[in-house]
Amino acid sequence: MKRRADGFGITEYLVFTVITAAVFMVCTCVGSVNIALSDVIESLRLALNGGEIPAAIYGTYNILIRVRLPRVICVALVGAALSLAGGAMQGLLKNPLADGSTLGVSSGASLGAVIAIAFGIQIPGLAMGGTMVMAIAFAFLSLLLILSLAYKLDATLSTSTIILIGVIYSMFTSSLINLVITFAGEKVRNITFWTMGSLQGSTYTNALVMFGALLVFGGLILLKAGELNAFAVGEDNARNVGVDVKTVKMIVLISISALIGVCVSIGGTIGFVGLVTPHMTRMVVGPNHKKLLPASMFSGACFLMLSDLAARILLRPLDLPIGVITSFIGSLAFIAIFYSSRKGK
Repeated sequence: MKRRADGFGITEYLVFTVITAAVFMVCTCVGSVNIALSDVIESLRLALNGGEIPAAIYGTYNILIRVRLPRVICVALVGAALSLAGGAMQGLLKNPLADGSTLGVSSGASLGAVIAIAFGIQIPGLAMGGTMVMAIAFAFLSLLLILSLAYKLDATLSTSTIILIGVIYSMFTSSLINLVITFAGEKVRNITFWTMGSLQGSTYTNALVMFGALLVFGGLILLKAGELNAFAVGEDNARNVGVDVKTVKMIVLISISALIGVCVSIGGTIGFVGLVTPHMTRMVVGPNHKKLLPASMFSGACFLMLSDLAARILLRPLDLPIGVITSFIGSLAFIAIFYSSRKGK
């Protein structure tokens, strides 16, 4: 019982895993071309065990294994990472509106990635390495810059101040991105579509990189869930109970920046996932970060998979950028959360 009270227990993991698996199967079956569940299971069996592909499901097999499955896996992992980063950021800053998109961190990561794409910055032997490193570096520097400016203006780091700085910084980075696009030449179209947020064309390599980032940096954040609970009552109280505030803040900030940077380098700017899902999850499981952070990962995966499904079927066969869907939902949620937080004050 103590485990259930203090952290995410077996029952919770089972419930969230079943829900996530159900959403995953729906998103795998439904799309511009619908695939029967029996064909999905048979295709997965053949992909895992090998063997000759029957002519009856050859086309279905190619669509599922080579196109849709890696995309859905990437979408789930990106959703989990963005939601985890958002939940950790909200806990660290004690701010329900904190998120990579609202604070301008995603915009900073996008600027770094766009520079890498436009000018062909690469790391030998590592596909997308230049884009990923630039996105992570710019995400971290952006977060430090935004928090430093907000602290100079308001030492209490109030919601309004941080959001204002984030909006101004996002506008600034947007102008720089447009300036870079001017010199991008034939890469303009790819960059423009990428900045809207899209996981179309995702590969198993992308999924493996995203899984590795989530395993390392997500694991670091989850290990600091107890310390984030201490931050909820103030940094001074956290110090009094033995938390190394400076070290914990640096580990969490670096991990958040890395997750956002990797997500942006793979899928572009996908806004508001880290705002919507942790907030809604908090209403279900409560504010304890030992429960909130793992639950947010499952919720974020489900939210982004359903958003990607909507992007694929709303105007099929046209494939909308997933960022369009999340921004529409997120902007409405942002207004509702901001209004309720101001009303509470």
